[in-house]
Amino acid sequence: MQPMTEPVGTFCLVLHSHLPWLAHHGRWPVGEEWLYQAWAHAYLPVLDLVRRLTAEGRTELLTLGVTPVLAAQLDDPHCLRGVHGWLGGWLLRAHGAAARLPELAAREHRAAAAALEVFERDWRHGASPLLRTLSDADAIEVLGGPATHPFGPLLQPDVRAFALETGLTDTAVRLGVRPEGIWAPECGYAPGMEEGYAAAGVRRFLVDGPALRGDTGLARPVGGTDVLAFGRDLEVTYRVWSPRSGYPGGRDYRDFHTFDHASGLKPARVTGKRVPPEAKRPYDPGRAAAAVARDAADFVRVVRERLTAVAARIGRPGLAVAAFDTELFGHWWHEGPAWLEAVLRALPEAGVRVTTLRGAARAGLVGEPVALPPSSWGSGKDWRVWAGPQVADLVALQERVQKALLGAVVGGIARDPIRDALATEALLALSSDWAFMVTKDSAAGYARERATGHAARVEELAALLGAGRRRAAERRVASWGGDDAVFGHLDARLLRPR
Repeated sequence: MQPMTEPVGTFCLVLHSHLPWLAHHGRWPVGEEWLYQAWAHAYLPVLDLVRRLTAEGRTELLTLGVTPVLAAQLDDPHCLRGVHGWLGGWLLRAHGAAARLPELAAREHRAAAAALEVFERDWRHGASPLLRTLSDADAIEVLGGPATHPFGPLLQPDVRAFALETGLTDTAVRLGVRPEGIWAPECGYAPGMEEGYAAAGVRRFLVDGPALRGDTGLARPVGGTDVLAFGRDLEVTYRVWSPRSGYPGGRDYRDFHTFDHASGLKPARVTGKRVPPEAKRPYDPGRAAAAVARDAADFVRVVRERLTAVAARIGRPGLAVAAFDTELFGHWWHEGPAWLEAVLRALPEAGVRVTTLRGAARAGLVGEPVALPPSSWGSGKDWRVWAGPQVADLVALQERVQKALLGAVVGGIARDPIRDALATEALLALSSDWAFMVTKDSAAGYARERATGHAARVEELAALLGAGRRRAAERRVASWGGDDAVFGHLDARLLRPR
């Protein structure tokens, strides 16, 4: 429970759930294994942790962003059947390893059985009912965002507004509440974007700490609006995970990259950063549990010391925001959910108030207005990942897509499924993931294929509509089989250039 004495300061944990590049023509088949792994090992245990703490009467535990494309997958009947089958397959893989690796197989059997129980109890109708229950109980604040996670600074204002409206509408449809906070994709910001946020009813968004020159102890109104920018505190966040270090790399945690290839199970602990897979030591749950306790205590100490320093500097209790990808907790870092639980229990006992971004704003943890520079949370904290020379072709492609979109969907009184399909393909082509994957050389060929494929559909439909060949456009969309109809509520009429 929260301490009775005045807290030393306030801590906000923000998690961002985002695997949108898995959506593909048909039934999300590309990368289904990635989706199901993240679902089983991160989304299930993290939300079950929140459910259990909520049952104890705790509130305002964390702020959770769910990219609308991922939200669609987590509610999709095909994906629900798929992950249920995957969980069953996990159980069978554990059984298959019992003769060779009895201790590992027993642990994996228990974990798979527990995951099946959680899924069948809480998830059979998708993520939205569970998220809505936790949101209604004020256990979490759910953040919205643009529909397909585009890098906002590179979008024309009208396209940016359309993508944001589509995404906020999607969250409202699923949860019954239109979010007032967003996780801006990649924390991307260009001066003036706050005006669009204000027009859309967005009252708070996240930026990376350097955008505020490290002065993250209070939320700050941006420009001449009342839209608040919350800065990610890198001193706190990087204690967990940074480009070079963090708790998950500890020697006693389960190693993510070492597999028993016959079963797909992970039998080893990290052991050491330069230890080859064949030389890694067996995973030891006792050692891992001790590491969780040690690192949770260290994090609580770091947060308290940081907040003490913030209060001394600004003359009143302030704020520390730590923000991570949800997938870190359980998927990449096996012990992450246990660490989260230990931290969320220990922080109030250490005199730190835990709340959401909404709770921090309500508590008045707001400083003076600020003018933000162009920024992101990517390499260099600028736009180089999404607009650098390695992806100049994709930047040019996105410019063509936006031009075609604006030229083809404007006008008309009745809703038009062809223009809706064109707008959907455009939003998918504009995803920030394609440039990220190319710049980071992570399945770069696949990313370019996806980006150019969606762009080709946009340009083809735009050309057919421009030539008055509506029947041909209808046949073309029909040939896709509704593959990318991710957002049934998407209405191209909302794209109205000023």
